[in-house]
Formats: sequence, C-alpha cells, structure tokens
Amino acid sequence: MARNIFKGLGIALITPFTPEGEVDYKSLKRLVEHQLNHRADFFCILATTAEAPCLTQEEKDKITQLVKDVVNGRVPILKYCGGNNTAAVIEEMQSTDWSGIDGILSICPYYNKPSQEGLYQHFKAISKASPLPLVLYNVPGRTGVNMKASTTLRLAHECENIVGIKEAAGSLEQVDEIIYNKPDRFDVISGDDALTFSMVASGAAGVISVIGNALPREFSRMIRLEFKGEYEPARKIHHMFTELYSLLFVDGNPAGVKALLNDMGFIENQLRLPLVPTKIETKQKMADILERLRL
Repeated sequence: MARNIFKGLGIALITPFTPEGEVDYKSLKRLVEHQLNHRADFFCILATTAEAPCLTQEEKDKITQLVKDVVNGRVPILKYCGGNNTAAVIEEMQSTDWSGIDGILSICPYYNKPSQEGLYQHFKAISKASPLPLVLYNVPGRTGVNMKASTTLRLAHECENIVGIKEAAGSLEQVDEIIYNKPDRFDVISGDDALTFSMVASGAAGVISVIGNALPREFSRMIRLEFKGEYEPARKIHHMFTELYSLLFVDGNPAGVKALLNDMGFIENQLRLPLVPTKIETKQKMADILERLRL
C-alpha cells in the first residue's frame, strides 16, 4: 500500500524563457540547483506554474530529463498528468516513460464541471491505470468545480495508490475535515502559499509552492519550524510574506513569481501567451518588499 512521500517544501517549478521565447534550460538548471541548495524537499514539474499548456511535447520531455539529471535522486519528483478527458489521461499515463519520477499529480477535470460522482469515477479510473502513487489536485478557481471533502475521503480510503491531495480550494474547514478523517498513509498538501502556515498547523504535510521558486530557504524554514511545534517564529516568517502573497497572483500565475525571480537575477521576465508579464507597478512593489526584507 503506497504512502505519501511528498512532504515539506515542494516547488511548483516555473519554466524560464529566453528573450526570444525559447525555453531557457541553462537558467532552469541553475534555478533547480539553487532550490536544492536551499532546502527544497521535492519538485512538482510541468503543472500550471510551469505554463505547461503552452509547452511542446519535446520541451516537456527535455525539461523532465533536465530536472531528473540535476536532482539525481536527492529528492522526490512529482510530475503532472491530468485533464478533463478521462480516457486521454489514462492513455497518457500508459504511454509515458515514468522512469526517475516518483509520483503523479492529477487535477480535477476542468471546464466540463462533473458532479461529485463524476469526480470520484474519474479519479478511481485513473488510479487503476496509474503506474505511480497519485496526488489529487483540487483547485476550483481554475477548474470550476470543488471536490468536496467527502469525495476526497472516499477516494483516499478506497484507492490504495492515491496518497494525497494538493488542496487549493481556499477552505480551511474543508482541509480540517479531510485531515480529521483521512487514512494515515494519505496527506493533505497545501496548494496555496498564503494558507500554508494555517494548513500545516492543522496537520498538512507541506506545500506545493509558487513563492518557493524564489524564496525556498525562508519558506522551507517556516514549514520546518511548524513541524517542530515552533509556531511563533514560523508565524513571523509567514507574516513577512503577507504582502507578497497577494502581489504574486494579482496579475496571474506565474507572472508574479517570474517578476520576482527576474529582480533576483535568475531569469528573464518572459512568459508565453496568453500570459503576459506582471504590471510594472506590481513588479516594483515586490522589489521594494525584497529590499525592505533584505532578501
């Protein structure tokens, strides 16, 4: 029976681009090495923050290989595979080379807005097909449907290879209900940087983080302090980022964190359409916060 190994600070890895719009593999390698050196506990690759819908299959394959080569088994890698066509997700799972990958992240079907029974049947079907442990991803702000705690718990108890859920519904009540009733081998992982402090305090196993791309050392320290029960110093770190949390997402994700990484000298401030860089005033506000915090 599979257990969750994706704990602590997970990085929802961005995809850097050159000024010409090509994938910047050199900057990506440097970024992954920086995150490993500053206490990243696992990586989540080729999901929303990576702008995966705008990447070619060749680019996805090269990014996967690069991350595997740099990580070299030091931390687990969670790779995205999901969609709103159950049969197509299963086909992709069965045709993909999963060597060097430790788990699969799969989103609730988007746009077609299935019922709770539809969500249950979708994930039950792909769990049977999955060659690796599966982490569910509930983000109703993007998919248009919220997977209720009762559905998550039904899947957690019935499907042995479903080991966790990335929860980004914005409801601490829903998180508490899952944590209180879940099996021991199953974990809740925060999908919202701003709620991570509260979710970990309630028993979440960690976070798949956007801000961790730029500030892995600080965000990781907050989580590690919480794991040790040192909530007051952890709360201080959390409050350091209060303004950044909203600024990072005000112009869309990953526009905010890419602007932050650009100010830190890691990447070009480039995205692929339909996404565009964050507004100049937003970027300046984030730069001012970094300067004030001396980060």
